[in-house]
Amino acid sequence: MTEHSAVLGSGSWGTALSIALADSGREVLLYGNDPAIRDEINREHHNSTYLPDCLLSDSIRATVDIADFREMPVIFLVVPSQVARLVLAQLAGIGLSTGTILVSCTKGIDPGTGKLMHELIREFFPDNPVAVLSGPSHAEEVAKQMATLATIGSEDPAIAERVQEIFALPWFRTYTSCDVIGIELGGVVKNVFAIAAGAIDGLGLGDNAKAAMVTRALAEMTRLGVALGAKEETFRGLSGMGDLIVTCYSQHSRNNRVGRMLGSGKTLDEAIATMNQVAEGVPNAKNVYELAHKLGVRTPLIDQAYAVLYENKLPAAALRELLERDPRSETD
Repeated sequence: MTEHSAVLGSGSWGTALSIALADSGREVLLYGNDPAIRDEINREHHNSTYLPDCLLSDSIRATVDIADFREMPVIFLVVPSQVARLVLAQLAGIGLSTGTILVSCTKGIDPGTGKLMHELIREFFPDNPVAVLSGPSHAEEVAKQMATLATIGSEDPAIAERVQEIFALPWFRTYTSCDVIGIELGGVVKNVFAIAAGAIDGLGLGDNAKAAMVTRALAEMTRLGVALGAKEETFRGLSGMGDLIVTCYSQHSRNNRVGRMLGSGKTLDEAIATMNQVAEGVPNAKNVYELAHKLGVRTPLIDQAYAVLYENKLPAAALRELLERDPRSETD
């Protein structure tokens, strides 16, 4: 009997995950709210809006009716964090089985409450098993079945292992972890630092500045994570250092692209207008900034990213302020 999986979100990442799930021998149901994308996937096996160069398997079917997910054994949540609450409320209304595994692949924070995605899922589905998936995994490369590694986190090791079994592919390898907070926070915060990395490129500052920023970003990410109860070693792994590196250096990163445009003199509105998908680092910067201040964690890079995005500070001025701070020990 063929196994089934469902993906909530028909953007580039949701479509790419569907490709991986189909390659594992599963029938995949992909949900989105655009009938035109549904029809193109079902009739032509393409999603030209988000992954125009990829032919999709016949085992991937699209729908705009979330009620079709009622009997699914596992559902992957792959929608922007700003609409996750709305989509989860819709999913909760269809009478989902408490045995359905819900896996968050969204790298963001709920803007209304500051909750991480696994916490938001628990709000709507307190009795369902929950897991998260994160790591250096650009949709454009996953869709082409290029070698990818990721981490699956769950407070229940048995659930993490069940999700891991789904991705037993020769090109998609996964590891498990019980540190759900650390895995999710790494995926959230790296988007903010990717904007900073892009701004460094836009300012033409070179490799030294970017390497320094990424190194200090890892320290900042770790401080914030530990304050939230995450394990320090998680941030040295795929969902911390791995995702930070790929997002800060890759041409595929939407957040990096926003930063490059800001660094070259564009406004935030001008940068966002060029995107056909959400750059999660923009709302994440505000949410993470507020979280860090609530916890009393020192986050100078996040503070400056927030100032550039929300207080109209020029990237060059933000950089100068970072460099002119009082000297301190590297381990402080």
